[in-house]
Amino acid sequence: MRDANPQTIYLKDYRVPDYLIENVELNFILDEQQTRVISKLTVQKNPHSEVQNPALVLQGEDLVLVSVAIDGVALDETRYQTSTENLSIRKVPQDQSFIVAIENTINPKANTALEGLYLSSTMMCTQCEAQGFRKITYFLDRPDVMTRFKTTLVGDKDKYPVLLSNGNKIAEGELKNNQHWVTWEDPFKKPCYLFALVAGQLECIEDSFTTQSGRDICLQIFVESHDLDKCAHAMQSLKNSMRWDEETYGREYDLDLYMIVAVGHFNMGAMENKGLNVFNTKFVLARPDTATDSDYEHIEGVIGHEYFHNWTGNRITCRDWFQLSLKEGFTVFRDQQFTADQTSKAVKRIEDVKLLRTRQFAEDAGPLSHPIRPSSYIEINNFYTLTVYEKGAEVVRMIATLVGAEGFRKGSDLYFQRHDGQAVTCDDFVSAMEDANNFDLSLFRGWYSQSGTPVLEVTQEYSPAQKTCAITIKQRHQSTASPA
Repeated sequence: MRDANPQTIYLKDYRVPDYLIENVELNFILDEQQTRVISKLTVQKNPHSEVQNPALVLQGEDLVLVSVAIDGVALDETRYQTSTENLSIRKVPQDQSFIVAIENTINPKANTALEGLYLSSTMMCTQCEAQGFRKITYFLDRPDVMTRFKTTLVGDKDKYPVLLSNGNKIAEGELKNNQHWVTWEDPFKKPCYLFALVAGQLECIEDSFTTQSGRDICLQIFVESHDLDKCAHAMQSLKNSMRWDEETYGREYDLDLYMIVAVGHFNMGAMENKGLNVFNTKFVLARPDTATDSDYEHIEGVIGHEYFHNWTGNRITCRDWFQLSLKEGFTVFRDQQFTADQTSKAVKRIEDVKLLRTRQFAEDAGPLSHPIRPSSYIEINNFYTLTVYEKGAEVVRMIATLVGAEGFRKGSDLYFQRHDGQAVTCDDFVSAMEDANNFDLSLFRGWYSQSGTPVLEVTQEYSPAQKTCAITIKQRHQSTASPA
């Protein structure tokens, strides 16, 4: 259970993690009320941390700890301490990497928070953004700890005939007592908020996509059996997104398999988990006799948005949650571009501006106004807002306008090249645009830290004698958020 009197977290207090997790092997023995989670973490001291001999503090909530070991030696309770939020291990190796093995149990059926691993109807799903992974096992649950995941799922063949997780499927088999297992491996580092697990009774449609370098990617959409006839548009939208990202940004998909799960049991709208996107059905399913043109356009946009996150959010992610608009603002801008290219640029722009004027402007003028990069928060889930997403996209659009289309492509190429596999900041993105174009954006950076909507005053003065018209534009701004 989280603190009933939570503390405010400030951007200015950020410091690097004391430890890094290079690899993790996860083993799930699935059960509705007592799922066993066995994890093996390859941990090392962060060379950038200045703290001497710190304890290894792993976040964990609503977990039942069974055992802890380091390098194969079980620890007694004098070596570690647990609380409702953490597992703290003292006297860990400082000069070499070490293996932390943890076993704990969780109760998916009792997980009504719908964060971490939860049971909905007969299906198990995960939701780990922003801080849900700590409800699965003890971990460094922060986005600047990027880790390679290998996951094995074990479950009953009748209850959970489909067992899915991130990455490529590398092995599977059968066990006694009607059990079977599947092992998944993601070769790319990612923060734990991008971990995903889905287990249940699902059917699949399959297609393929050939990348610009000639690689064949298997595409799969998993749904419940009664929804199989509603997947065709989503599959075509996925292929359209993949081709567009190659042509517009030079970004090719990196795994051998791309999976989408669309179920009504998923509590969020959509989630860009690496290689395993999970959607609520309303964002994926459509059939010509029941869906409108607007439905089809919206589905393509959402499919595109989650796919584009593979580079703007997954391969490059946020250093901390204050940088949320780094991935969301840039990705919303990319999905706006995609929809504009697929439909009508003018109509799409009108729709986006209408959303800003009717909803985001109101948010920015009210008591909940905040910058796209806030300076503090108590609960990060409260910052998944129109300001962070839609205004964040407009800030990216302004940069694209300032440096031009060719300059923006140069800047984004440099951003991808410079920061692939890293957790970075909004400033890093702006710096890439500056460096690629020899363009000073120092004054522009204020957009990231100020709230409210600027007001323009326009006056004109016409000279009949000279037949000229002088137009003067003044901008004024008053912040609507209290400074931290």
